[in-house]
Amino acid sequence: MNIHPLALVSPEAEIDPSVQIGPFCVVESGVKIGPDCILENRVVVKAGTILGARNHIFEGTVLGGLPQHVRVPERRGGLVIGSGNVIRENATVHRALEEPHATVLGDDCMLMVNTHVAHDCRLGNQVILTNNAMLAGHVTVADRAYLSGAVGVHQFCRIGTLAMVGGQAHINQDVPPYVTVDGVSSLVVGLNAVGLRRCGLDPAKVQQLKAAYRVIYRSGLMWKEILEILRTEFGFGPVAAFYEFLSTTKRGIISERRMPPNATLKIKPREEEEKSQKTLPFRQARAAG
Repeated sequence: MNIHPLALVSPEAEIDPSVQIGPFCVVESGVKIGPDCILENRVVVKAGTILGARNHIFEGTVLGGLPQHVRVPERRGGLVIGSGNVIRENATVHRALEEPHATVLGDDCMLMVNTHVAHDCRLGNQVILTNNAMLAGHVTVADRAYLSGAVGVHQFCRIGTLAMVGGQAHINQDVPPYVTVDGVSSLVVGLNAVGLRRCGLDPAKVQQLKAAYRVIYRSGLMWKEILEILRTEFGFGPVAAFYEFLSTTKRGIISERRMPPNATLKIKPREEEEKSQKTLPFRQARAAG
C-alpha cells in the first residue's frame, strides 16, 4: 500500500493494498476503497463512503461530507461510488441524509473542477459534470448525460439519458432523455444530435426519436394523449425511454424554445408582406431614377 507519511488514514478504514494516497489526505474510519484508486494531495474521504476500483480523485476533493440540510439526523446515510471515475479538483459529493439511503455515483463518470453533488443524488454511468455544475438534493442524472459549466439543478429534478444541458442553465423541471437544453434560455432546443451520433445509434432509431420528439413538443395534444401515443407507438427500443421518463415525472418537463427570444429577423404578417410586394416595383423605379 502506497500511503504518504503525511496522510492521515484511520486504521479502521478498509483500503486495498494497490491504493495510492498522497500527502495531507484524510481517510476516516468506516471508509472502503477498492483496488487501484488514486487519491492525490489533500483529498478527504469521510465516514460512510465506499469507493470501487480505479477511481482517480484529485486535489481538494471532499467525498462523503455531511448533507447541507437544516435537519441532519444522527444516523446519516452513505455515499457509494462505482469504478473508473475521475473526480477533479475541489469537487464535493455529500452522503445521503439518513439511513439506509445513499448518494450514488455510477461508473466511468467525470466530475470536473468545483462540481457539487448534494445528498441523495443518483448519477448513472458515464455522466459528465463540467466545471461548477451544481446538483441539489435528490437529483437523478441518467447514463451519459452531460451538464455544462455552471448548470444549476433544482432538488428532485431528473436529467434523462443522453441529455445535454448547456452552460449556466437553470433546471427546475425534468429534462427528458436525448434532448438538448439551451444554456441561455434554459429551454429545450431539439435532440442531442452530437450525443446520439457518438453513441452509435443507427439512423432508423434516430428517426424514431425525432418522431416521438415531435409528438411531445409539437403535436399540441393533451398530456394524456401524448403519453398514450408514446406508450402504443414508441414502446420498443431506445425511444421507449420517452414514455418511461414522462409517465413518471412529478415536476413536469422543460418546455421547448420555439423562437429565440433575441431574434433580429421578424416574420411579417401576411397583409404587410402583400403590401410590401405591391410597392416593391415603385421603390425599385425610384432607386433606378
